[in-house]
Amino acid sequence: MGPRLPLLVVALAGCLLPARGCVMCDSEVVEALNSLEKDYLPGHLEPKHHKNVMKRVKQAVQDFKELPFDEDSYMGVVDEPTLKKASWSFLKDLKRITDSDVKGELFVKELFWMLSLEKDNFASYAAQFQKEAFCPNKCGMMLQTMIWCSNCEKQVHACRKSSDCGERKVKVHQMEDMILDCHLNWHQVSQGLTDYSFYRVWGNNAETLVSKGKEPTLTKTMVGPEDEGTYRCELGTVKSGPATVIHFHVTVLPKRIEEEIPLPGVPTQGEVTLARPQSPTTLQSPPSLSLNPVKMLRGRLIGLLIWGSVVLIACIATVIICLRSGKILDSMKSWFGTVSGTAQQPQVPEEKAKKSRSK
Repeated sequence: MGPRLPLLVVALAGCLLPARGCVMCDSEVVEALNSLEKDYLPGHLEPKHHKNVMKRVKQAVQDFKELPFDEDSYMGVVDEPTLKKASWSFLKDLKRITDSDVKGELFVKELFWMLSLEKDNFASYAAQFQKEAFCPNKCGMMLQTMIWCSNCEKQVHACRKSSDCGERKVKVHQMEDMILDCHLNWHQVSQGLTDYSFYRVWGNNAETLVSKGKEPTLTKTMVGPEDEGTYRCELGTVKSGPATVIHFHVTVLPKRIEEEIPLPGVPTQGEVTLARPQSPTTLQSPPSLSLNPVKMLRGRLIGLLIWGSVVLIACIATVIICLRSGKILDSMKSWFGTVSGTAQQPQVPEEKAKKSRSK
């Protein structure tokens, strides 16, 4: 069982990649495979099945070798981020198998199923690297650290394009800030870059260094007509030749004319003039239409409340007066009735009068 275990371990890494086991360039993968050989396999695979398993592993390795090799999409090199992504995926699935404590034939099935998936994953990572991450610069010289999967050797690859990245037109008004930006997206992943240098280019092609440093922008405040002209930005590298060259054609426009907007409630010069005393023959200026609608509505509501209160008070006063007038009238009627009764003689009833006559 001992001689077959190292071959199985090699198969686990070798059959994963079409580029001679590129994940083996990662030290964490090597350590995980050593742990699988020494700690896991002896207690999870019976010796009588080793021969059959090794035959299937060798066949899988042969299948990897017979995969088509397309130099346009995969050239046997990757960068460090792509290698880390593939290694992390491999380690995650391998740990899932060992943590499940699967044994025997089920272990073999899980193992080969994982290898099949990881092969597809790595092919996808490599294709994405070649399409997006490998030489993404459209101009200039980009330096990338590559890993050759055949021998795990790291080398700096120079992707050379035209160093001239064109001219940009910049327009700025007088007394404002001028900003020239020399940064490109691939600068942050390129290796061996040094400093950004900004030059002022004169009519006779002479140049004057304006600034130099790690900042990719040049900022000049309060520009004037004398700042108009051509500028050049250059990003240096540790190798010969610049990584990027960009020209800027700056046009200085006249100063902006800003209209002052009066604050609410503050009269302008025209409104102060209209507020002066006018002669009787002068027509009165129409009221300002810029009043606050909320204030106008509030004033109308207050006026309605005042008028309503006045009318209510007047009605109450009228009722009181009417009631008092009725009582006075009744009192006067009763008084006049009393006075008239005392002045007349009392009337004798008719029966008493008849009795007096008979007597």
